[in-house]
Amino acid sequence: MKILFMGCVEFSARTLGHLLTLPDVEVVGVVTKSESKINADFHSLQPIAEAAGIPCFLAEGNQQAEIAAWAAERSPDVVYCFGWSYLLKEELLTLPPLGVVGYHPAALPQNRGRHPIIWALALGLSETASTFFFMDRWADSGDLLSQVYLPILPEDDAGSLYQKLGDVALGQISVFTKQLASGDYPRIPQDHSGANTWRKRGRRDGEIDWRMSAERIHNLIRALTRPYVGAHFLWQGEEVKVWRSELSALGQANLEPGKVLRADADGVVIQCGAGALKLVKHELATLPEEGTYL
Repeated sequence: MKILFMGCVEFSARTLGHLLTLPDVEVVGVVTKSESKINADFHSLQPIAEAAGIPCFLAEGNQQAEIAAWAAERSPDVVYCFGWSYLLKEELLTLPPLGVVGYHPAALPQNRGRHPIIWALALGLSETASTFFFMDRWADSGDLLSQVYLPILPEDDAGSLYQKLGDVALGQISVFTKQLASGDYPRIPQDHSGANTWRKRGRRDGEIDWRMSAERIHNLIRALTRPYVGAHFLWQGEEVKVWRSELSALGQANLEPGKVLRADADGVVIQCGAGALKLVKHELATLPEEGTYL
């Protein structure tokens, strides 16, 4: 089976590498980027393609007409599009006989849209899913090809959940690639009545407000840690990133949000709107004094 692969993030690189190990698969082309200002987990696939001797198209922006023309020359049976920031147009969607397979790390039809790993953690969800689907003109609305649910554990953060989803996805790819090649594969329409769409997050969504509960701030920090941009707060006119936190038992209901309850090499404990939070990994150049406010 001839596959054209599109992507430009770490997940794309991992799944392409796995795809190249599968039998009876020919990757006839790779579409990627040389740089990106919008993907915190950006990873160009050009080195993988060159090492494997696969033709590579380096896209600059949303060059769909050019990509479609280039792809048509390679006559793929199917396109795998994992980690691409643009909705695809008809000229690409209708090109391969088997269609275009996309990926969304959420329990479709729920939680379509942007930043599914970040929102799932920030909202404190206890479950998500690794979902492959046939792409159409709309975001994450096509028929399902493969979906596996997995729990989000309290100790999970963006990095660990990203890794776990990738582990599950590799197994799914092995199964449905064989199914697609045989012509016997599932295609399950989504129930659109149960759908919601997450919005694009902005920079302010990553700003810590100590009036929030300790649990909500903790969820925000675990959602935005690496490979993403990190949650932040402003202190003495500077932006301070926080990469890891823990809930603390030191909080008191009669203390104001933002008060420093403890500050030492073990971490900085801050009173929040409800409860207290210990900042374990942070970028504070100097520790604030106990009793002061952030």
